[in-house]
Order: sequence, then C-alpha cells, then structure tokens
Amino acid sequence: MPGHDVAESRSLLPEPAVRVPTRVVAYREAEPRPDSRALAVETPVNLVYGSVPYAVMMTTPSDLEDFAYGFSLTEGIVESADEVRGVALEAGQETEQGGLRLLVDLAPGRLREHLARKRALSGRTGCGVCGVEDLASLPVADMREAPAIRVTVAAIERALSALSEAQVLNHETRAVHAAAWADLDGTLVVVREDVGRHNALDKLIGALMRAGRDPATGFAVITSRCSFEMVEKAARLGAAVIVAISAPTSLALARAREHDMTLCAIARSDTLTVFCGGQRLVMPD
Repeated sequence: MPGHDVAESRSLLPEPAVRVPTRVVAYREAEPRPDSRALAVETPVNLVYGSVPYAVMMTTPSDLEDFAYGFSLTEGIVESADEVRGVALEAGQETEQGGLRLLVDLAPGRLREHLARKRALSGRTGCGVCGVEDLASLPVADMREAPAIRVTVAAIERALSALSEAQVLNHETRAVHAAAWADLDGTLVVVREDVGRHNALDKLIGALMRAGRDPATGFAVITSRCSFEMVEKAARLGAAVIVAISAPTSLALARAREHDMTLCAIARSDTLTVFCGGQRLVMPD
C-alpha cells in the first residue's frame, strides 16, 4: 500500500513464494463445498556469518534482507547497519523440507568479535531464549536514553485503524503477525509480516536500520502479545514507545520500566491501556 513502506529498504534479494494455494472443503450450513485457501509459507532459514551457521529460524520468506539486519542487531551481533556489508540468499537442503540460507557479510572487525563470542545454539525456533544456559544469560538490551518524544492518543488510534488494511498477507492467510512503524502523527510508514511475531519485529527493525530512520521519529505497533523479548528488541532499536494489540507479560512490563519505555497494550482504534511511561502521551482534552 502506498505510504506503508520504506522504499529505500526494499530487498534486492529474490523472494520465494510467501503463500501457497490449497484446495479445501468448506462446510457452510452443513453443506460441503469445494473451496481454496491461501496458506502462509513457513520455511527454515539458516543465518550464516562468515561461513559459520548461527541460528535456524522458522520464517515467512519475505523481506529477508530486512530480517538479516534486524536479527543481527537484536541478537547483539552488530551495533549499526554499516557493520553489515551485504546479505546473500542461498537455497539449501538442510532439512527434509528444504530451506534457505542467509549469508550475512559482516565488517571484518565485527566478524572477528562475533566469532570469538559465538554462542553454541541449536534448534532455534524464534522463542527468543532457546539456547540460553542459565537465567543470568537472559538477553538485556543496552541501556539507552529513550527519546523524549510526545505522542498523541489520536496518533496511536490512527495507526491502529490503518494497520488492519496494511496487513496484506494476513488478509489472505489469517496466519501471520505484523509489526509496524508509525510517524508521530500516526501515519504508517513501514509494515512487515511474518508467521513469527519476533521475526516480524526483526524485519521491521531491519527496514528502519537500512533506511537510516531515527527512532525518535515515531513508535512501534505490534499485532501480537507483548513479551519481554519484544520489549528487548524494541529497546535495542532505541524505540521509546511500543503499542501492542494484546496484553503484555509481567516481565515485559518490568523490562519496559527498566528501559524507560512507554508500553501501551490491549490497544484498539477506540481503546488503549497505558501500562507505563504515560508521560510521553498527550491525552485528549
């Protein structure tokens, strides 16, 4: 949709199909009728740095270059977009179902640092903490000073109203999450979709990184519940405000408070619950 993307960040990588038509039998008023539905594609994607595999994520194979950038940032592998020199896509046969490999080329210094501290991970599934060996190793984003922005409730409502129409793949499949970035006036400028809520947010973050967009220019909206991993990813970007359709968890709220973020949830176009950071919201008169 016009205005719902950052054109400069669109991937130059070839993109596999993200939906597959499937014949079904639909029952309407107890009568079986042949029908067809589009299913969202879910495929394993292996992220590889310096020829060394790092993680396998189950993703919708769209916006993969954005995904590589965002994942690299939220995993702490890079600190900025200029530390990624390029991303290449390679078809693979790493599982019986096939798969894809994302070859991420890092700046030499960053690659050496990454390989020196590479975590031994296997079977990553997108849950956010698989492979962490103890509680002390739970990810915590670097503490950054959250931008001193102000957002009107009307702007949040405007973004929420526009988000449903912007979820093109979800309209067809009813099976994917979305993460969006809105300007301070509530205009959606980037929307990314994926079967995994973490992946959708990583894709969004990658698109913003590649476009050089300042986190102080807007706020994030997610269509899923807000777990602590989602807060940590947004904090890693430097976002000050995150709006979630569903409720947050207790740890998500605790982390949002630690990062001095504004967390709004159970959000609809006509209702909003502020869990913390209400000082950034401009309430209606």
